Formats: sequence, C-alpha cells, structure tokens
Amino acid sequence: MDGVQFLLDLAIILFTAKMLGLLVKKIGAPEVVGEILAGLFLGPAVFGFIQETDFLSKMAEIGVIMLMFEAGLGTDLKKLKKTGFKATLIACAGVAIPMALGTVLFMAFYGFDTVGSPNFLKGLFIGTIMSATSVSITVATLKELGKLNDTVGTTITSAAIIDDIIGIVVLTFVISMSGSSGGNAGIGTVVLKVVIFFVIAIISGYLFYKGMVWLDNNHPHTRRIPIISLCYCFLLGFVAEQYFGIADITGAYVAGVILCNLADREYIERKVDISSYMIFAPLFFAGIGLKTTISSMNGIMLLFSICFVIVALIGKIIGCGMCARILRFGGRDSMKIGIGMMARGEVALITAQKGLAAGLLTSDYFTAVIMLILASSIITPVMLKRQYKKESEAPVLSVNGETSVSEDQETNSDNS
Repeated sequence: MDGVQFLLDLAIILFTAKMLGLLVKKIGAPEVVGEILAGLFLGPAVFGFIQETDFLSKMAEIGVIMLMFEAGLGTDLKKLKKTGFKATLIACAGVAIPMALGTVLFMAFYGFDTVGSPNFLKGLFIGTIMSATSVSITVATLKELGKLNDTVGTTITSAAIIDDIIGIVVLTFVISMSGSSGGNAGIGTVVLKVVIFFVIAIISGYLFYKGMVWLDNNHPHTRRIPIISLCYCFLLGFVAEQYFGIADITGAYVAGVILCNLADREYIERKVDISSYMIFAPLFFAGIGLKTTISSMNGIMLLFSICFVIVALIGKIIGCGMCARILRFGGRDSMKIGIGMMARGEVALITAQKGLAAGLLTSDYFTAVIMLILASSIITPVMLKRQYKKESEAPVLSVNGETSVSEDQETNSDNS
C-alpha cells in the first residue's frame, strides 16, 4: 500500500489547494494564498496529514519551472529592453539593502564583531538569505490580475531574475570568505560561468528559435510545438544549474524569452498552462506550507524570526521601491515593484542549505527562513492586489469639463 501513498497525497493536496484557493478568492485574495495555506494545514505545522517527500518536492520543482517558462513566454521583448537597465539597478538595490539590514539584525541579537570574524560572516550570510527574491509567486499573482506584461510586471520579473544572478555571486563570495570548501571556485569563476551561460543561451537560443519558426510555419497549432518547447525549457534549466551553478528557474525563464516572439506563442502558453494550473503549480505553492515546522522554536529564536521576517520584507520595499522612485517610476508603481520583490521561495531555501553545509548556519535558523517564505508568500500577493485595486479605484479629476488623471497616474503612463 505504501507504494501508492503518493496518489492519496496528490488527491488530498490538489483538492484542498483548489478549495482553499476558491475560498480566499471569494474574500479578494489571490488563489496562490489558498494553495500555500493548504500546504500549511496539511503539513507538520498544523495537522500533519502529509509529509514532504522527494516525489512531492520534484513535482513542485517542475511547477515552478513551468511557471517561470510561462512568464518568459509572456515577456514583451521591447519592454524588456526598455526596462533592462532599470531592472538591473533595482535588483542591485534589492540585494544591497536587505543584505546590510540582515547583517546588522543578526549582530544586534548575537553581538557586534569585527569585519571578517565568524560572527560577522554569520550575520553577512543572514543578510544574503534576505537578499534572495522568488518571483514565481509574484508572477502567478500578476498573471491572475492580467498585469504580467505591463511595464511594472516586466520590470519585476527582470529584476528578480537579475537578483538571482547577483545572489549567486554574493553567496559564493560569502562562502569563500568563510574558508569553506564550497567557495574554492572563487568569485571570478562564478562570474565567468554566468557570462558563459548567457552567451551559450543566446547563441543556441537563436538557432533553436529559427528551427521553431520553421516548424511553426510548416506545422502550425500542432502538439509537437508546445512539447518541443517544453523540452527546451527543461533542457536549458538543467544546463543552467548542472553546469553553470545558476538556478534552473533562470534557465526556464530564458527559454521562455527566447520563444516569446513565435507566432504560436499563445498556443504554447495555453497548452503548458493546462498542466501547470491543474497539477504542478498548486503542488509548488502547497509545498511551501509543507516545509513549515515549529518544533525547534524557543523564545529567542521566535523573536529573532519575527524580526527577521519584518526586516526582510521592509528591506525589499525600501531597496527596490526607493530605487524605482529614483528611476522616475510613479509612486504607486514604485510601491508595486517593492512589494513584488518581497516574495521569497526556493532561492532562499537553497541559500540557507548552502550556508548549513558551509557551517555558517545551524538548522535552528531554517524555521526563520520558512517563516519568511510563508509570510512573504501570503503578504506579497495580497498587498500587490490591493495596490492594483487602489489604482483602478483612483478618482478621475475633472477640470473645466476636461478629464485629468492624478500625478501618479500620469507618471505611470509615461513609464508604460
């Protein structure tokens, strides 16, 4: 019977995720919030009906890869080129500010020390975890709102991808400073690998795109087109992580961007979305809740975890939001970008696991990381939806019989 237990787990997770998703949608929250809550209730944190297994983890990994592939497919290349420089600056601010705040927070709890000391390095690593961004939850929310392809949506997606690349470099640098064997590759090697990956992705992507154009022209709207496209997505994700140390979700997003100008782009996206929406994406979001445990929590760790969550969320809003404002985004758009970059997910977990292996972190701190992932996964879509709702409800002023918009809306329009 144990051999088919996974079937029962799948049935329970998918049913609960869908029901809670519909419930939270009734009260104005995005469905992903209900899916995360489903994992929380079913997992060890509440009822303990379902334990996370390797099978469920792999299914969830496919979910986030497909989600990022869809985000890439929906990318407007003209807007991506337009927001590329700004997205890079926003990503840099979104790494630097949380990293600095995280370092100070850790040392405020456990003592300030000199630069390079073990305590300082642990604080720096806590800041590194804070700097990670997971765009998958934001992408799902923006897609649900129909705002994934506007200027703000494109900026958030681009900035989050760049944030991941910067995070890889920073992680390697911090581990190298600690003297761990994990940092033997060196910062220069990591940067070189990132550059080589994108060069290979661009060259191979151009050739693959030309082949897909021929296939699209000769066999339009056939199932082989989305199947081959998805194979390319998985392949590029594998190559990115296996050979270059870059997150597989980055490879998946790049694959989507490469194919976003195909004539059958919408057909590919629609076919991929069926599997993603029905099975894989709900398992990814529910998996966040399944990872949550509270068994190792004590008073000091609880206080640190609460402060960790608050500082991490505020750090992204300050870093990314203020940078966006300096770059002449409107006030409301700047807030959307800051909120959209708050979400943390698998990248934060991967970073924490690297720190555990390097001796920079103990397992006690995983509770704080899970709390951050859970809190940001719920708060981000709710706040983002409220921002868009406020914008839609913004009053239109009338001056001498002529309609006008607020200063914020006018600035936003200029940025679109």
